[in-house]
Amino acid sequence: MANEDSVTMRINEKFADKFPVFSDHCIFKVPKQLRSVNEEAYEPQLIAIGPYHHGKDHLLAMEDHKIRYLQSLLQRSAQKDVSRYVQTIRNLEKRARKSYAEPLSFEHDEFVEMMLIDGCFIIEFIHKMVEFDVQDPIMGSGHMHVRLMLDLLLLENQLPFFILWELLRTSNVISNPEINFTRLILKAYKHYLSGPGCDMSPVYTSAEMMQIKSILGLIHDNWQPSLERTEVYKKMRETKKPSSTRCATELKEAGIKFKSVEGRNLFDIKFEKGKIEIPKIEITDITECVLRNLIAYEQLTSFTSPKYFTDYMIFMDSLINSKKDVELLCRKGIIDNWKGDDETIAIIFNKLGEHVFCESALYADIVNNVNDHCKKRRNLWMAKLKHHYFQCPWSSMSVVAAIILLLLTLIETGYSVLSYYK
Repeated sequence: MANEDSVTMRINEKFADKFPVFSDHCIFKVPKQLRSVNEEAYEPQLIAIGPYHHGKDHLLAMEDHKIRYLQSLLQRSAQKDVSRYVQTIRNLEKRARKSYAEPLSFEHDEFVEMMLIDGCFIIEFIHKMVEFDVQDPIMGSGHMHVRLMLDLLLLENQLPFFILWELLRTSNVISNPEINFTRLILKAYKHYLSGPGCDMSPVYTSAEMMQIKSILGLIHDNWQPSLERTEVYKKMRETKKPSSTRCATELKEAGIKFKSVEGRNLFDIKFEKGKIEIPKIEITDITECVLRNLIAYEQLTSFTSPKYFTDYMIFMDSLINSKKDVELLCRKGIIDNWKGDDETIAIIFNKLGEHVFCESALYADIVNNVNDHCKKRRNLWMAKLKHHYFQCPWSSMSVVAAIILLLLTLIETGYSVLSYYK
């Protein structure tokens, strides 16, 4: 009985502990399975932001730049010291800790200092990036500048957005911050994905600013499909049955045509009259990293949250089984390959979909319509005819000659029959 009482007491003590509410979590670590596919895509190369990579040896060189940027921000805000900023972060410390899904071992002062220095660095970095201050050592180095921007997008390298927002309000360095701060960030990252997908003019209230999860979350939430495609997504999410389509070369064999379109949202793929229209996507050295972190973000947010990037990549992955598919899509202008050989691009697309949960709702209607089109006997017959007899001019000429010969033979036979009866 005594043992039972002691166990009861221990469990009751656990109940009394103040566990974080899981809905408060907005900054996660990448799951091991997902990370194992390409670990480098999730690791910061130059700078640690927040607690997950804080203090790593290869990132310590940026700590001096963080202090320099903090001094620059203080000068712009005409403030002599950081006391107001410290108090701002102290008031937010409890909520900020709850934002991280992993346990944190930082002491109070250490955590507050980290949030303040990292947050002020981001604010000043965004300012210098938009102003493009070439006198700054970071801005003057193309590689350093681009890599830092990429590091600030990594899933594990985030600060809660409300930390940035309250530090910005404390600094008072931007007029109309509800409008201009998010626009500055989105403007800075507008070329990181193909097409005009990012809403460059979102308007948030101060309360809504406090609900944005992170810079990565801001980019994700403003890079969305058109209203038309979003409505299809909502409908198919409720009613669709998961399905997949054939790869690009097989679809071509079945008579499906491909067309590249520019100036359209990245997600706005269409299928009409046997033709799949796909907005052009540039594959550069940063593309895989950006997409991987956006997909990881979707995988770790609420089950009901939209997963546009995941569905997009799964659809593209279904079109690409080998370098032949990449070659076809490059030839059609759908993929703009800045990485090199087609095999590399095929591997990137194939691995992006590994170990991810996918609804396949965003393009379920297109997949169904493509599959239905391919099943129709008339379309299959026409596709086989074109493949076997119209692949080259000589084949086409042979078919035409054979048809003419057949017609002449039929005419001659007809005349012979008529002559016989006369």
